[in-house]
Amino acid sequence: MGIEIQIPDIGDFKDIPIIEIHVKEGDTIGPDDPLVSLESDKATMDVPSPSAGVVERILVKLGDKVSEGSPLLVFKGEGAKGDTAAAEKAADAPAGADSAALLAKQEPAPNAAPSPAPAAPAPAAPAGSIPDFSQVHASPGVRRLARELGIDLTTIKGTGEKGRVTKEDVKGHLTRSAAQAPGASGTAAFSGGGMGIPEIPAVDFSKFGPTETRPLSRIKKISGAHLHRSWLNVPLVTHQDESDITETDAYRKELDNAGKELKDKGYRVTLLAFLIKAAVSGLRKHPEFNASLSPEKDALILKQYYNIGVAVDTPDGLVVPVIKDADRKGIVEISRDLGAISAKARDGKLSAADMQGATFSISSLGGIGGTSFTPLVNAPEVAILGVARSKMTPVWNGTEFKPRLIVPLSLSYDHRVIDGALAARFARHLAHVLEDVRRLVV
Repeated sequence: MGIEIQIPDIGDFKDIPIIEIHVKEGDTIGPDDPLVSLESDKATMDVPSPSAGVVERILVKLGDKVSEGSPLLVFKGEGAKGDTAAAEKAADAPAGADSAALLAKQEPAPNAAPSPAPAAPAPAAPAGSIPDFSQVHASPGVRRLARELGIDLTTIKGTGEKGRVTKEDVKGHLTRSAAQAPGASGTAAFSGGGMGIPEIPAVDFSKFGPTETRPLSRIKKISGAHLHRSWLNVPLVTHQDESDITETDAYRKELDNAGKELKDKGYRVTLLAFLIKAAVSGLRKHPEFNASLSPEKDALILKQYYNIGVAVDTPDGLVVPVIKDADRKGIVEISRDLGAISAKARDGKLSAADMQGATFSISSLGGIGGTSFTPLVNAPEVAILGVARSKMTPVWNGTEFKPRLIVPLSLSYDHRVIDGALAARFARHLAHVLEDVRRLVV
């Protein structure tokens, strides 16, 4: 008897498109084998099989939008978790009924970036759908590359063995499309680039010398649209300040040197943990920073919890996992959470829940360098703290110059919610708290 497999808990995400189906009817699968891949505006996630079995029937198609509880497939197997009655009902339904219903409800994705013009006219795919390249003679890597670049593989003639489409075929198609695209001559008119902004004309750079096309990572492609949306919608201002962390850093080193258990597990006590605690103190004192604008833009939604997003640099791009309930945790516990979540980020194992619910974000470049920068607000949050590299600076104490460790702070904020005076007070409070760790516990 068939067992229906449904989409498990994927956090608060709803109507997430399916970008890849990893199995086909008749396949034998094992526990935790990936069934499908979903892509939200923040992350890509695989849906694993709950147990072993044989795929009897697939209930979705590429491009279908699913949420928690949506039927995914039916399979036979011992120990599978599912609703037998629902499976029998699904088996009696016409083939593709669920998929067709979901597909009919799809709407074009907002602010979708235009794809390169194809070299030859091709029938337009339904708005918001994912192209099906299953009949194209190409490797999974080539199919993924084509999807990331917005290229229809069915329009490309393969030059590989037995007509196989190669990465070079896709890259060549992209170069030809750029050269043929309207505006390549420099006479581009306004196009639907978003809010009436004209697109940058396409240029065939190969005319000037050798080039290499390297597709953006999936993370950068997803986050790029989110950042662009924030940049267009948020009136951004950045306030600069600095804090004398000489005493705090000395205490940090004491904790770090004493934390053998943390070191054994690969964690360290870093300044970022103190920054998170200082941020919570500032958010409590100035709740406007721990808020979001209502959808109607006529009210503030003040949050009574303190979840701090932390920008993490990974080989594939920037991700922002969240330290939950930071107000209830101490420096060492936050350091442990930071170590664990940073490792998950670098290994590409962050779940959707790991990146949801932030009320304020911190982007630290202290380990790399710089004196200041302008971080973009991670809307719908209303502010973000940027931290550059601290440096030893001579400071006049009234009688003589003393070497002090100074850290630069860059506070970006949404000017619709926060004015300059409030931003200055918030930044000064952060600096004040960071200068004496005793202030972190009051």
